[in-house]
Amino acid sequence: IIQINFIITCFIYIYIIFILVLSSPHQNTPRHREILCFLVEMAAQPSDTLATLKTESETLKTKLEEERAKLHDVELHQVAEKIEALGQFVMKTRRALKGHGNKVLCLDWCKDKRRIVSSSQDGKVIVWDAFTTNKEHAVTMPCTWVMACAYAPSGCAVACGGLDNKCSVYPLSLDKNENLAAKKKSVAMHTNYLSACCFTNSDMQILTSSGDGTCALWDVESGQMLQSFHGHAADVLCLDLAPSETGNTFVSGGCDKKSCVWDMRTGQCVQSFETHESDINSVRYYPSGDAFASGSDDATCRLYDLRADREVAIYSKESIIFGASSVDFSLSGRLLFGGYNDYTINVWDVLKGTRVSILFGHENRVSTLRVSPDGTAFCSGSWDHTLRIWA
Repeated sequence: IIQINFIITCFIYIYIIFILVLSSPHQNTPRHREILCFLVEMAAQPSDTLATLKTESETLKTKLEEERAKLHDVELHQVAEKIEALGQFVMKTRRALKGHGNKVLCLDWCKDKRRIVSSSQDGKVIVWDAFTTNKEHAVTMPCTWVMACAYAPSGCAVACGGLDNKCSVYPLSLDKNENLAAKKKSVAMHTNYLSACCFTNSDMQILTSSGDGTCALWDVESGQMLQSFHGHAADVLCLDLAPSETGNTFVSGGCDKKSCVWDMRTGQCVQSFETHESDINSVRYYPSGDAFASGSDDATCRLYDLRADREVAIYSKESIIFGASSVDFSLSGRLLFGGYNDYTINVWDVLKGTRVSILFGHENRVSTLRVSPDGTAFCSGSWDHTLRIWA
């Protein structure tokens, strides 16, 4: 915002100087030279202010990191040394959902633990029965690259969006032959692509993140923006709502390598973390809501404790060189599932920081992953055009 104001101010001053020079019949009068000097001096001030603010910001950031480091006296895996290690861990593909004609980009579970909504680069949004693998509903969006989809808490609607910059809500009905596109409601409008969406604890409000560098809270009925969230310096790629009943906070991550925790009531960023070395593709709250995990193109997953206000664990191996595109926790919080760009799903012991299993099955990048509401299975989506249910 400061940079935009600076640019606008400079243009205004340059324009005034240009008009004065061309229009004044007495360009060489002392009064005219005095005005020009004043305008040049004023134009230089925003630059000085911006430089000062940048310096102060970096100084405060350094001091904050130093204070955090003083309190960092032990690693998570050291605390968990006496905890018994996990035994043999086996999960297999139990269902394969086939029907998309291109890369699967996003998925979400319905709270009934049975239905799944998925979106794809082919512009299709499909509602699946995870038990039978049947398609219950299908919608063709007006654009390709539908990068976001979400199930409403009631299970009576789905939201989706992508390169159309909009978030559209489709009500679902028992009549599977009904034309859902005719009942579409456009809720949110960003100035760049929609990267993620998530209903709050009711069907009446929805959170969105976008390539325009912002997140926003919208009223579904009226389509009005209730709150906007500014703080990222680049595209926002992901978000996740806190699991508490009130649901007043959410976390976001983006191409600026930063994850931010937001207060939905004030629109303010209350915590931020910058330890990744590349884009953050996925964020997910720990089941208790006291921490969250992130997956990044730097080939690591990381755990941040909100009470300690710092990163407490890194999940990585030298053999893993491809980025993590999606993360989610088991219902107990002991396991962290990570979908990677090398076609695999790595399963991590959250407490000990060790990998306990590698799941093979997809034939291309694993782009999205979600654990079912009851924790008995999880579903993954891939660029190989399929979804797989693991248990």
